Amino acid sequence: MELSRRDLLKLGFFGSAALMLPAERIARTQLAIADRMPASRLPQPFTVPFAVPPVATPVARTVDTDLYSIAQVEAPVEILPGLKTPIWGYNGITPGPTIVVPQGRKTLVRQLCNLPAVHPTLRYNVWSSTHLHGSASLPEYDGYASDFTNPGEYKDYQYPNFQNARTLWYHDHGVHITAPNAYMGLAAMYILHDQHELALPIPHGIYDVPLIIKDAMFTSSGELIFDDRGASGMFGDVILVNGRPWPAMPVQRRKYRFRLLNASVSRSYLLALGTGDPFTVIGTDGGLMPAPAETTTLRFGMAERYEVIVDFAKYPIGTRVVLQNLGPENNADFETTGVVMAFDVAADAAHTLDNAIPPVINPDNEVMRLAPSQAVTTRHMRFKREGGQWTIDGQTWEDVVNSGFTRVVADPKLGDVEIWELENSSNGWFHPVHIHLVDFQILDRNGGPPLPYERGPKDVVYVGEGETVRVLMRFGPQVGRYMMHCHNLVHEDHDMMVQFEVGTGGHHPIDHDRPKHQPAPELHGDEDRGPGSSPSSGPGPGRAPAPAQPGSPTAGSAKPKPKPKRKVTVKGKKVRKRKAKRKKRKSRRKRRTGSRTPGSRR
Repeated sequence: MELSRRDLLKLGFFGSAALMLPAERIARTQLAIADRMPASRLPQPFTVPFAVPPVATPVARTVDTDLYSIAQVEAPVEILPGLKTPIWGYNGITPGPTIVVPQGRKTLVRQLCNLPAVHPTLRYNVWSSTHLHGSASLPEYDGYASDFTNPGEYKDYQYPNFQNARTLWYHDHGVHITAPNAYMGLAAMYILHDQHELALPIPHGIYDVPLIIKDAMFTSSGELIFDDRGASGMFGDVILVNGRPWPAMPVQRRKYRFRLLNASVSRSYLLALGTGDPFTVIGTDGGLMPAPAETTTLRFGMAERYEVIVDFAKYPIGTRVVLQNLGPENNADFETTGVVMAFDVAADAAHTLDNAIPPVINPDNEVMRLAPSQAVTTRHMRFKREGGQWTIDGQTWEDVVNSGFTRVVADPKLGDVEIWELENSSNGWFHPVHIHLVDFQILDRNGGPPLPYERGPKDVVYVGEGETVRVLMRFGPQVGRYMMHCHNLVHEDHDMMVQFEVGTGGHHPIDHDRPKHQPAPELHGDEDRGPGSSPSSGPGPGRAPAPAQPGSPTAGSAKPKPKPKRKVTVKGKKVRKRKAKRKKRKSRRKRRTGSRTPGSRR
């Protein structure tokens, strides 16, 4: 059997573990499929209560940065009632903890890779790389696929958070093993607020609810089954929402805002309410739309995010509204995958603050104001399976690796506006295409207008069977090399990924800030500051550890910025503790902090 570089990497050829051959892995997968839990033993839909992931708490704060420490670990969790499933989770849960930040306040997220050295069933060597999807991060913090962290190492990712309000998510992006790593549970939401969004009369607080949707398959003992169907896709027979199978959520008779994230490896959805009633889309991947769009169905590709508002006021108490999956073509459907969850109308509205849908939401979004006439060039990209490989314009990630990470499919200058034509000539599969770093505007599909709910800033576009989709974007604000790939993670792992380079002189995505060996130094913040205080260096509110509760008079308002008492080094920026000014004294006393630099070499 001739092995590719991908296979050799997974087999540990460049590591130290002696692992099984692909044929043995296939045999293990087939045995697991033969032991798949029958539908009769799966929980009945809408019998498991709904829950949301916890909000992460910073371990320290500085004047302008919240510092988080997250461990990637294996843990047994209850997904199917009465069974323990081994998962890989951020802080041992899946989905992982939600990070919530205000615009303009930076974050440092330490990712400690404490995963096992070898996958428990697929038996590949394990590494990870964390991508904050939707963030305009520097190249070295973008989760570049080949910038991987091995077990026993850690990396401090720095995020600027200067973009407008949006729903992001962080997930694994390790080269060639993204699909099984993410499938094991390495995914979580990240919410960025700004003053404009918080001031709108749309639902906030407990009425602003994350729905992280994915599918999975289990053995009779509760273990996850990963079957990529010959490198075409991974499809499960259990639909999970926030890690729970087909949950039921009690709701009040009022409007709710749902932040939808498709965290599936390969499955797309066609969502609809079982009542047939319309719902309203107010946000896309890159944040709020210029105006709301009403629809009765929503085609929902992997990694896409939509913010939708459903009004339950019309339903009497006792009504059950089912969220259905009508199933787009070229998904492997099961008798159990036609429903997603249920909303049970359980009470009248506690109040009706923030219970509106404005006719104009975000008219000043820069991406949506771009015009095709501003484009300096048009590029054509073909997404195709040829020679048994998933390719983009005939290139693969292996070509990028073999070039020493220099080969690119495009080299726009910083600030250039371009049109990219994304072509999928196949009728056998669809490709949700993700372009890192930028937000884009969908111009058209096969010459026709985009779907009404796609008319907002995007970073993933569903390129359907036989479609050519044109997108318009401005490149920046960072310079350097960034990836473009299919977000069917099985396709990505089998090399349907390339890179482009914006401008010149950008940081090297691998060498500029390499992972370091554990143990990691302690993260320190402004030690003299009281708990919960988090000043803002940007235009957003001073603190947002969680979405504002309904009725709060300060929701969306900026708090006064307290005077800093101590700053610490964050990635090489020197700062010093300065004692408070004493009146009528001309001198100031200075002293250095005794804390170590977060992320510095030991």
